[in-house]
Amino acid sequence: MNWSKWKERFPSIFFFLFLLTSWQIVAMAAHIPIWILPTPFQIGTALLETRHLIWLHTLTTLTETTAGFFLAVVFSLLTAAIMVLCPWIKQLLYPYLIISQTVPLIAIAPLLILWLGYGLLPKIMIIIIVCFFPITINLIEGLELTDPDLLNLLRSMGATPWQMFHMVRWPHALPSFFSGLKIAATYSVMGAVIGEWLGASSGLGVYLTRSSHSFLTDRVFAAIVTITFLSFFYFALISFLARIMVPWASSKQTKH
Repeated sequence: MNWSKWKERFPSIFFFLFLLTSWQIVAMAAHIPIWILPTPFQIGTALLETRHLIWLHTLTTLTETTAGFFLAVVFSLLTAAIMVLCPWIKQLLYPYLIISQTVPLIAIAPLLILWLGYGLLPKIMIIIIVCFFPITINLIEGLELTDPDLLNLLRSMGATPWQMFHMVRWPHALPSFFSGLKIAATYSVMGAVIGEWLGASSGLGVYLTRSSHSFLTDRVFAAIVTITFLSFFYFALISFLARIMVPWASSKQTKH
């Protein structure tokens, strides 16, 4: 990362440090009990003292999130490709794809746990449901926004639908695809935590619930910090892959 990009991030970093400092000062001056609102220092201490326990729970959440996110990407690629190559399938399924997002996740999750048990499978299914929609919608839009003149040119040269998809549609849709991945990456950890809330023996959602029931608010915030870090990690990883696989999109953003 060059110096100019670091300079762009300075205001956000300084504002974040300002918020933490203000939080620490106000909480100490008002003598707020730790079980109501711990200070950033107390949260950091809890994070350090329970790092081994948090790491064990993080491994479970990390496994669920990675598996669910990967499967969501696979299903999204297949669904988007089929819908674009077969418009009648899109007309048939697209409305149901939209309707599926109107059902609250908190209502679906208990049913999945009831049907699939308390293992990893229902949590992975929840993550797939959460991530599938943004990836698929962004990819479909990217595939359909391909320059029609290029498609007509290839069609006139006798190219098959698959050749047009591979040579023109897919490269053109990559920026939209990675935009969907970034959105889904932040949702994936949240989906895993929601699944763990409703029934699990380990995971950050379990650690969060147990700490909350024990009024260990500093540990609750420590879990929130860990969940936030995981979400940022996935987002940063997708952004890194996007810069490698879609360099032309990154160069356009740099120019602007």
